[in-house]
Amino acid sequence: MDKRRQEKIYELLKRGLKLTETGEELPAEWAREFFPPERREYELVYNGKETEEQILADTMAVPFQEVSTFGQNGVDWHNKLIFGDNLQAIKTLLQMKADGKLVNADGTPGVRLIYIDPPFSTRRDFKGSQDQKAYQDKIAGSAFLEFMRKRLILLKELLANDGGIYVHLDYRKGHYIKVLMDEIFGEQNFINEIIWSYRTGGVSKNFFARKHDNIYYYAKNGNFLFNTQYYKSYQQKKYNFSEKYPEFFDKDKQKWYHNSVCRDVWEDIYPLGTEADSKERVDFPTQKPEALIKRIIEASSNKGDIVMDVFAGSGTTSATAEKLERRWIAIDVSKLAVYTIQKRMLTLRKNISNTGESLAAKPFTLYNAGLYDFENLRNLPWEDWRFFALQLFECKDEPHKIHGFQMDGKRQGSSVHVFNHFKEGQISQQTIADLHASIGKAVGDRCFIIAPRGAFLFQEDYLEMDGVRYYALRIPYSFINELHRRKFSALVQPNDEMAINETVEAVGFDFIQPPVVELELAAKKQAVSVKIKKFESKARLRGEDKISKHDALSMVMVDYDYNGKVFDLDKAFYASAIKDNKWKIELPTKEIKGDVMLVFLDIYGNESRIVITPKVLRAKAKK
Repeated sequence: MDKRRQEKIYELLKRGLKLTETGEELPAEWAREFFPPERREYELVYNGKETEEQILADTMAVPFQEVSTFGQNGVDWHNKLIFGDNLQAIKTLLQMKADGKLVNADGTPGVRLIYIDPPFSTRRDFKGSQDQKAYQDKIAGSAFLEFMRKRLILLKELLANDGGIYVHLDYRKGHYIKVLMDEIFGEQNFINEIIWSYRTGGVSKNFFARKHDNIYYYAKNGNFLFNTQYYKSYQQKKYNFSEKYPEFFDKDKQKWYHNSVCRDVWEDIYPLGTEADSKERVDFPTQKPEALIKRIIEASSNKGDIVMDVFAGSGTTSATAEKLERRWIAIDVSKLAVYTIQKRMLTLRKNISNTGESLAAKPFTLYNAGLYDFENLRNLPWEDWRFFALQLFECKDEPHKIHGFQMDGKRQGSSVHVFNHFKEGQISQQTIADLHASIGKAVGDRCFIIAPRGAFLFQEDYLEMDGVRYYALRIPYSFINELHRRKFSALVQPNDEMAINETVEAVGFDFIQPPVVELELAAKKQAVSVKIKKFESKARLRGEDKISKHDALSMVMVDYDYNGKVFDLDKAFYASAIKDNKWKIELPTKEIKGDVMLVFLDIYGNESRIVITPKVLRAKAKK
């Protein structure tokens, strides 16, 4: 609730108290203020719940910066792997939809199908592939609900008119999210609660074994796409469906009747974990089987449709979408997830469960959204630089002139000038004075000037002349507090395996500042010992003190056979385990096939990359 509305309600309450003291009835029109008729009969109420209008208006859109493109870009579309906070990335995709840049193969705008498997806010430990603690959600209660609600509100806007969304949860928070989705999508657009039932893992003698997840399926509106799904023969054979459901099986013809059509309880798809699933596993906690996502994709999309997962994790959605000839968008806030997906998309097999012949993925691009490489930005041509600068500060690209002076856009209703540092050099106080002499008060009470930090010769956030404030928007720079209601927060990376899928909400943007790393190598017969003698993060969040030295390390990721072009993730060592080993990691000699690339990641997502060549290792071995 905004301040103006709070003050109005306060005045209404004061007047109401006076009326009740005199015995008068409250005016009937007040009911509209306190109980608006457009509000639903019931809704989930909790602390910190914002209006949909606030969420749509206040969410910051951050531009996408291309990092790497794999294959040649398609003429009409190339798939997207995005590193960044999904809320801000979704806002940017909404702008792309409005601009006609987010279309399915048939030309319809928006995403046809969204599947998300968000952190369940369970506050419990999951088991990883080596029986270690995999992750533990940190957000619980109302904070988790609002975290999800904000994303669901924007995701609804991103859907195509006949699109649908599947939200995968468990028994702990599923019922709360169901109520929220009724509010956002409308109860009339609730299609199915799918029960994914399985029999893996242990059981309890103290209660009924909890062996299912809930998947809530909503349509954007009543005109939604749906393709009938049937139980597949390989699943029937693998899981002995002829024994479980003999009434649907003709033994003489060895054929299933079509009325074994998929129902809303799915028992024929098992979670990963058995030996038969080994080719599909990527050792990422909570990885879902491709067979599960295949059924969802085939049911609610057609070939050439856009399928999106904004909690992309291990990349099952994008891998399955690729195999089923769909377009895809994958977003994750974790660098480990992004590198896991990148490798998965470059090593696909044709069949579901990742068997069969190799499958070359269609072109896809890895983007940064919220954490940028400033050196690459600085090398952009002027027009590209100008457009990116406007996007960074959420400015509308609206060129206009004031007394003959060229302005580039608008920000919160005020004029914006992108300073051409390629031609015009630097900005001094005299530069601002000359600008003010030219445009005067015709610009209003404020004007924004965007330029690289080094272009400004003064340190102030703004210069005031004749009641007009000229704000310096520096790239990169520490954001001016008064320009945004929300404090900036970073793309925090995990430093132990428990936190891999921790819910993270980043606000704003920052620029990559590689940490300082010094190593000490020792080559042995069985392994190469790498000791991290020095680690220092250069990142500073909105003027706060930097986290000291090794404590800022998130993880070390390793490619045992670096080809000189693409980092191919083979192993991740978490900072908590490295610390327990006296800041050393051991690289098994048998795994090393050539050059070894080590990626040192700080907790804000900044990387330093070091390549160790066989020549260096041989030299260390001789010592």
